[in-house]
Amino acid sequence: MAELVEVTDPGDPRLADYRDLRDVELRKHLEAEHGLFIAEGEKVVRRAVEAGFPVRSLLMAPRWLDGLADVLATTDAPCYVVSEAMAEEVTGFHVHRGALASLERLPLPSVPEVLAGARTVVVLEDIVDHTNVGAVFRAAAGLGIDALLLSPRCADPLYRRSVKVAMGAVFTVPYARLDDWYAALPAVSEAGFTTVALTLADDAVDVEAAVAGLDRVALVLGSEGHGLSERWERSADRRAVIPMRAGIDSLNVASAAAVACYVTMRRSGPAG
Repeated sequence: MAELVEVTDPGDPRLADYRDLRDVELRKHLEAEHGLFIAEGEKVVRRAVEAGFPVRSLLMAPRWLDGLADVLATTDAPCYVVSEAMAEEVTGFHVHRGALASLERLPLPSVPEVLAGARTVVVLEDIVDHTNVGAVFRAAAGLGIDALLLSPRCADPLYRRSVKVAMGAVFTVPYARLDDWYAALPAVSEAGFTTVALTLADDAVDVEAAVAGLDRVALVLGSEGHGLSERWERSADRRAVIPMRAGIDSLNVASAAAVACYVTMRRSGPAG
């Protein structure tokens, strides 16, 4: 059972894990140094614990204690009980969902481990917005994608904003970091996947046609601004586009991922 500890001083060093949560650069360094991440909200905290991430501590206002009683019963970690005003002072924003947890990161699987047994995966190149990364994970989880691969410069799926937008999907969809950006897509192809790049390239075909009849597919999406790099666009096995109404050339990357995942999961193919 978690130990309930009332804290009244916002400068208390025991609250260090929760300090300045809106300062992205500070949080990157702190979380990397201590191997932690933050889950926000009752549902997300519960899903993180259920996924097996060890709890370092919890922080919540008194009115959230009953709602998370089942989670508190599963850990010996301290639960710091603070006023809502103090929670805002410590974290730097209004914690309207009332509960936060600091959890330990687990080692990421390797790319071969993630691809083993998978039929449909999503590969992201340099998606730097945490909201977009979280939204892609949520779409992937909801539509049945087996795994994700992230380029070295992609935003952290376990950053608080990503976790929140994904509603905890980052805990359930396996993912791995690609070490070699340059050779990444050829390596995925060699692992038995047909890589299909979402792009406006001249030779791009309708995504539905691009994935039809394929067994193992890796959908490849690029950064929010310029899309895929020339290297990744040209090294993909196929290039595909989502047909759009005249005058609109593209969707937000998270929306495009959701559409492409939906179409791809409905494809006919050797395993379907």
